[in-house]
Amino acid sequence: MHPMLRRLDDLAAHLATRGDVLALLGVGSAGSEHDRLDEHSDLDFFVVVEDAAKPRYVDSIDWLQAPCPVAYSFATDQNGRKALFTDGIFVEYAIFTVDELPKIPFHGARVVWQRDDAPTDLANRGAPPSGPQYDTVEFHLNEALTNLYVGLHRELRGERLTATRFIQSYAIDRVIALLHLTSAHPHPRRDPFEPSRRVEQAYPPAVLPLAEMAPGYEHNRQAATTTLTWLEKHFTVDPVIANAIRELLSDPQ
Repeated sequence: MHPMLRRLDDLAAHLATRGDVLALLGVGSAGSEHDRLDEHSDLDFFVVVEDAAKPRYVDSIDWLQAPCPVAYSFATDQNGRKALFTDGIFVEYAIFTVDELPKIPFHGARVVWQRDDAPTDLANRGAPPSGPQYDTVEFHLNEALTNLYVGLHRELRGERLTATRFIQSYAIDRVIALLHLTSAHPHPRRDPFEPSRRVEQAYPPAVLPLAEMAPGYEHNRQAATTTLTWLEKHFTVDPVIANAIRELLSDPQ
């Protein structure tokens, strides 16, 4: 058994002795696709508790330390924490009540343990991921193009960091979305909350030239040129926005 799955089992055994816990759910790579776990994974989970118990489990880590001492932790929000066990296992977890689960976007959860009287569908109560309003080729294509346009203006203004984000991050997110919609071989394990996950395994460099699309902070023009060329090769690009992008690329400033 993978050490992280064993840690979850040990944690479940402890939580089962507490009368105010209803379930322990593995999420992320500890969820239904736990065969993805490797030495670089972190451990994500939800603890489902009775309403009155939530503040205790959010504020205290005594229960978390039952299987192994915690060396480092901090609160990430009003629901949970990140923590590092002394043996090197890194965890991110949240505490929810049964009524809160339907409001939380999650997918592919796995019941590690649940109390006999807990609802049987806890792992399936998550809200769907919130994607763009228009999940269409037209939207993602034009969003990518305008990301390049805005990013190049910011580059010319000297705002290189935000330019890098628009050109080498936001635009690439839209490219990945386009591939998901149009590829003959869609990503088999696409993360609905973070589409960039495992994208290298889904699309080889000949399909998605990430090294040229994201060459780094000092190479925004090169990145924008590559992405514009890729978009024009695969889709029908409006010449107005394409020419506007090229004008910015040719600006000597």
